[in-house]
Amino acid sequence: MRSDKVKKGYPRAPNRSLLRSVGVTDREMDLPFIGVANAWNNIVPGHVHLRMLAERVREGIAAGGGVPFEFGVIGICDGIAMGHEGMRYSLPSRECIADSIELMCESHMFDGLVCVGTCDKIVPGMLMAVARMNIPSIVLTGGPMLPGFLGGRELSLIDVFEGVGRVAGGQMTEAELEELERCAMPGCGSCQGLYTANTMACMTEAMGMSLPGCATTPAVDAEKLRIARRTGEQIMELVRRGITPKEIITLDSLRNAIMVDMALGGSTNTILHLLAIAEEGQIPLRLDDFDRISEKIPHISYMQPSGPHHMLTLHRAGGIPAIFKRLGDQIVDCPTVSLIGTHDIATGARIRDPEVIRPIEKPIHRAGGLRILRGTLAPGGAVVKSAGVAEEMWVHRGPARVFDGEDAAMNAILSGAIREGDVIVIRYEGPIGGPGMPEMLSPTSALVGMGYRKVGLVTDGRFSGGTKGPCIGHISPEAAAGGPIALVRDRDAILIDLEKKRLDLELSAEEMGSRRESLVRREVKMKGVLGRYARTVAQADRGAITE
Repeated sequence: MRSDKVKKGYPRAPNRSLLRSVGVTDREMDLPFIGVANAWNNIVPGHVHLRMLAERVREGIAAGGGVPFEFGVIGICDGIAMGHEGMRYSLPSRECIADSIELMCESHMFDGLVCVGTCDKIVPGMLMAVARMNIPSIVLTGGPMLPGFLGGRELSLIDVFEGVGRVAGGQMTEAELEELERCAMPGCGSCQGLYTANTMACMTEAMGMSLPGCATTPAVDAEKLRIARRTGEQIMELVRRGITPKEIITLDSLRNAIMVDMALGGSTNTILHLLAIAEEGQIPLRLDDFDRISEKIPHISYMQPSGPHHMLTLHRAGGIPAIFKRLGDQIVDCPTVSLIGTHDIATGARIRDPEVIRPIEKPIHRAGGLRILRGTLAPGGAVVKSAGVAEEMWVHRGPARVFDGEDAAMNAILSGAIREGDVIVIRYEGPIGGPGMPEMLSPTSALVGMGYRKVGLVTDGRFSGGTKGPCIGHISPEAAAGGPIALVRDRDAILIDLEKKRLDLELSAEEMGSRRESLVRREVKMKGVLGRYARTVAQADRGAITE
């Protein structure tokens, strides 16, 4: 056992003395030591209940013959951080989470690890850590929140964000928005739709790193407590068999996750996160893999924010096992932490609602829910949630409205300065330029709330999983790295073509060259976390990993 390095032999008497001081018994000195990385805090709705789940995990570990040691992990709520400087810290927190878990596990020589987390950067950071360390590991995601309810209609957080735009557009009063605000979020769990938190929970289950049913089981369901107990027991079986993440997180299992992502129409952020996890596991996943899979996997489940279905609806329809079943032989048979292969999981699944999880022959869209675009504006690639784009906007040419930052764009939107047909360009919000690649949910929701139907938005920043509409992010290279998005001027023509997967700035090569010669590169001068991040981060097409 790895933990023998801290507890065996007379030279380790001081180490054992410290372990005894926290209550470790003589019998437990001979058992595997299991870390429990718990992202509990009482400000993030998706985390406020994790202490109870971690307690069940610890019980399962002890019952399975291990000694659990719980430690804390930070967690940022993207919704609370949205729309102000705090959002710049969200993506960098992913690297901090991965690093902190590695520090705790390697310094204390844990034999195995259970990660208990929810929400946007926490689960990806945990997966990056387990791929990096390669000790027996399993992930327990905390589960989605139940829908809110008002006036006979189920609600989610995006209704509140879009309500801001409705107030600005005169379609809602501030009193009505306050009532909506009070009703939309009824308790613990990750936000109700297929936003980034829930998409990443689905990806974790699809790649085999959590138990079947874990991703969609609601936070308040007693089944989540039972899954937590089984998770604790299962880590002991993985430790006994010596099964590590490198046997679970493979190119095939990541491609399975991407297939599920395409079938569901998940968050664009999953591309950043899966690329980063692959980098940690030294797996040759590339942006083009997403593109190829999007061509062959149709979009079969119409989830919020683009469609009507909450995570609770997906759960009742059969969850990720049912998606496996629907995708059939497209899914590669891969091992999972449950020690049941993906094909056996699919065989044992039931599709309880064929309207929620549609047959392959009757998809919502014939291609997957995400698309990779390239062109003169994004030579390194860009990402769009095509599942959320109305057919009339799949091909659009419009004049650029250029803003150096989210705040300026938000002011223009709320003041009514944007016209139908415009293509909003928000730049210097990438991994380096932001720094931190903040999400643009406030402007995208304001556009929807104010009733705009034919406005495109392109950015070197990124989007919340709650974004819908013709919003294209992750433009690479970013403006701060001298990418073509830095050359755009007001009224330049921009072509968006989702059919041909193109994003073009319609300028001659001569004009582009002339503008590049006169471009003054901006320097990012910041201290602390953001300064270090800006100096070491890679571009979005590599998952915004730190070098």
